[in-house]
Amino acid sequence: MIGFSPSEEQNMIVNTVKQFATDVMRKKFRDCDEAGEIPAEIIDGAWELGLVASCIPEQLGGAGWEHSALTGTLLAEELAWGDLSMAMHILAPSLAILPIVEMGTEEQKKKYLPALCGNKFTAATAAFIEPLYDFDPNEFSTTAKRNSGYTLNGQKCYVPLAAGADFILVYAGEGEERQCFIVEKGTKGLEIGEREQNMGIKALATYELNLKDCKVPAENRLGGKKGSDFNRLANLSRVALASMAVGVARASFEFSRDYAKERHAFGEPIASRQAIAFMLADMAIEVDAARLLNWEAAWKLDRNEDATREACLAKSYADNMVMLVTDYGVQVMGGHGYVRDNPVELWFRNARGFTTFTGMAIV
Repeated sequence: MIGFSPSEEQNMIVNTVKQFATDVMRKKFRDCDEAGEIPAEIIDGAWELGLVASCIPEQLGGAGWEHSALTGTLLAEELAWGDLSMAMHILAPSLAILPIVEMGTEEQKKKYLPALCGNKFTAATAAFIEPLYDFDPNEFSTTAKRNSGYTLNGQKCYVPLAAGADFILVYAGEGEERQCFIVEKGTKGLEIGEREQNMGIKALATYELNLKDCKVPAENRLGGKKGSDFNRLANLSRVALASMAVGVARASFEFSRDYAKERHAFGEPIASRQAIAFMLADMAIEVDAARLLNWEAAWKLDRNEDATREACLAKSYADNMVMLVTDYGVQVMGGHGYVRDNPVELWFRNARGFTTFTGMAIV
């Protein structure tokens, strides 16, 4: 039976994250976007909530919570409602933590997870997207050739926090398979480029990677000889990004709704005009529809079922939905929506990127 009432624990997590998003993220997101960076105290404050490293086993320094994709979608939506750049920065270590927790060998868990359990934020990340106009996540151009270990060749882009990460989880094609490889900082053949200049998520530091005959030991293949379940990792990423899209869209809708109620023209609130009222109604419908699609995918993932169809539908719908809702947000405000003093233009810029953010978040 599918239920729509969060558990007591989930409500506690959502309320905690929403409070942080309201009190901290919402007060600084414009300054961070303009400056192109996020103050360390904000990231450390989010880290202290214990949300990212909570699934790491207790014996390795974590809280040992059972991982839940559905709980992850709830907290990702609230963080993205606060600000997308900050949300992606805060959750970036999950790109490495969750795959290692679920699919890593015991040796990989003992080697890499304890360092991610400290009191201060520690960067870890994954390299998924490739700088190709016809990039297909089902067929990576980045290759992994087996020899005494593995040799990686290829290019990656939109890699969050790559410059500060001690290791990067690199996705590559190994023959007919798609696998992940743990590449440590300083490995010969790993080149981290200059920070990328993006239209949106301007406060998030992303980088391009070049892998030129980058050699990693055989034991750094995620899961060892068994390997990893790429489809599950891809689906966890899809629901994470879809939930973030819902958060950004919800922010735009709520701001536009409140503005339309307060803004008077010709003696009445503009929300009473059909053109505005219908847009607001469509925004509300689209946000709820995308959220419910995504919850279904997350629910199936928590049951260890194949959620590829549901996750792809949720991600595709959310990509289109967030563009529509943020565009409507600009339209509701008229000329004011195009001015940088208002947040709707920032949400619109961030929303444009969701079609290309594949693999940049995981819950």
